[in-house]
Amino acid sequence: MRESGKRTLRKRIREYLMITAGACVYGISISLFLDPNNLAPGGVTGIAIILNRLTGLPTGTGMLLINVPILLAGLWKFGHRFLISTIYATFLCSVFINVFSTFETVTREPLLASLSGGVLLAIGLGMVFKAGATTGGTDIVVKFLRLKYKHMKSGKLFLVIDALVVSASLLVFHDVNTAMYAMIAVLVNSRVFDIVLYGGDEARLIYIISDHAEDIADRMMRQLDIGVTFLEGKGGYSSQPKDVIMCVMRNTLAPGAEEIVKEEDPMAFMIITGATEIYGEGYKDILGEKL
Repeated sequence: MRESGKRTLRKRIREYLMITAGACVYGISISLFLDPNNLAPGGVTGIAIILNRLTGLPTGTGMLLINVPILLAGLWKFGHRFLISTIYATFLCSVFINVFSTFETVTREPLLASLSGGVLLAIGLGMVFKAGATTGGTDIVVKFLRLKYKHMKSGKLFLVIDALVVSASLLVFHDVNTAMYAMIAVLVNSRVFDIVLYGGDEARLIYIISDHAEDIADRMMRQLDIGVTFLEGKGGYSSQPKDVIMCVMRNTLAPGAEEIVKEEDPMAFMIITGATEIYGEGYKDILGEKL
């Protein structure tokens, strides 16, 4: 029991070290590449950059202030387990953004800044997500929107929010080129983030064989808002019937699913593979034209 506790402590330390490193990279991407070039990369960080130009409020501080009510709402709706590491990550990202804003900008070339900043932003976010946290903000807002608009895809909601922030930056900076470079950063970040976290696949197909299948499925449906299907299986050696969970989910939800399985049944057998062509509710329309 004591050894198990030590393993858990080491695991938590590794996770928070990764969150710290990811927040550092995140801060570098904003303060040394995007912010100095007036590139608002969508989300809460983009709003904070815009507020900085309008009010003079430091970008990191603005990001933290905007996140406070969002995190409190998330704490009320989704519980403390979801938000403890997220609060830590959000706070560190804000601190690192303010710290690195005192350093000299790496480049004043907007295209290089949008590409480099977008890549570094994705790496930082990927490290935070791998450690089981998020940077708050848009992630929580999208979870709230999905409660009401279940038919809307999360990817589309993220894109709409980012597009609105980039459009707002156009009104503030009065420069179409700057807004277009900011959108490049958003698109680069989105693509590289998926590659960093999961590779190039669109989603994850997961099979879970466990004696606690119902408990696992219940938590996945409640906490991740995804559908699951039970398949009937039979052990090859024991000939005993087995429940097999099959589910498909967006890449960003897979770490949460893995954590649920580990917590409910460490002895579970789990297969995770990439899924690139998915048809049905929440994904592609099977009757739609294939592009």
